[in-house]
Amino acid sequence: MKKLILSIIFSMVLLLFGAMGYMFLEGASFDDGLYMTLITVTTVGYDEAIPLSAGGRYFTMVLILLGVGFVMFIFKEMTEAVVTGGLQKALGKRKMSKKLEKVTGHYIVCGFGRIGQVICQLLAKHNRKFVVVERDDAALEQIQKLGYLCVPGDASEDDTLLEAGVERAKGLIAVVSSDADNLYLTLSARSLNRNLYIIARSSREARVKSKLKRAGADKVISPYDIGATRMANLILKPAVVEFIDLAVAGNELGLSMEEIRVTSSSALLNKSLMDSGLRETYNLIVVSIKRADGQSIFNPLPNVVIMEGDVLIVLGERDQVYALEKTMGSA
Repeated sequence: MKKLILSIIFSMVLLLFGAMGYMFLEGASFDDGLYMTLITVTTVGYDEAIPLSAGGRYFTMVLILLGVGFVMFIFKEMTEAVVTGGLQKALGKRKMSKKLEKVTGHYIVCGFGRIGQVICQLLAKHNRKFVVVERDDAALEQIQKLGYLCVPGDASEDDTLLEAGVERAKGLIAVVSSDADNLYLTLSARSLNRNLYIIARSSREARVKSKLKRAGADKVISPYDIGATRMANLILKPAVVEFIDLAVAGNELGLSMEEIRVTSSSALLNKSLMDSGLRETYNLIVVSIKRADGQSIFNPLPNVVIMEGDVLIVLGERDQVYALEKTMGSA
């Protein structure tokens, strides 16, 4: 853009310079001088509007050299912009495609609006693999600057989801602009991957939530309901909300609440909470245990046995949680 503006300014200066030169050397009017300058610079070669003296001819030769040089410069800049821009775009797309082919066990975030941006920030913060699907050019430019993997296009199209690796993905988050788009997107994603964990955003309308559920969404979230509930709880039970914020975010006290999945190779397998060493070694509190069959045990007793497939919800210092995750192979 800067080069374009400079080119326009230089063109105006060159035309003005030529017109003034012919006015001074040949006594031409401004219109005749401008006409002579234009046909000289562009090397068109129409009939001369005024007879030229020896000084006028030398001045015309200077204008020709300036005009040809300027035109060649403009042509070079345009060619360079087209070729370089197109080449960079093609190479960037090819590089992105190679990265997308390798990613697996990731999450697909459909929509990079206000909610989608926050989701991506949190996923990146917790080192989770994810791909963003977005069709808005301005949003795509922002995504690329942030270094996120992205696929340009309509998220409800099967080809777009396949390019984002939906068949290899662990989950999908549908937060595009409208309920109708989220519904159609959920249908497409579920048909492509039956095991995909799908979270969809919806409005407050009950019928929309039920339709999203029938379409294949595992969880349907209404930001309006969540926001209203939180605001009410800040009035009704502020201490509880403060504790939950500290437990989930934990930025001030260095606390973290995380999920720890127990696998067949885990050192905690078939041990009771008392014998697991979670409290003594890591100083962690087990808030809840979610069994593989979906049963949840809140505030489990010390004699509860840890089983394969359990998900432990633990609370403690962030460094200790990460140390446990590394031991368990979850980090």
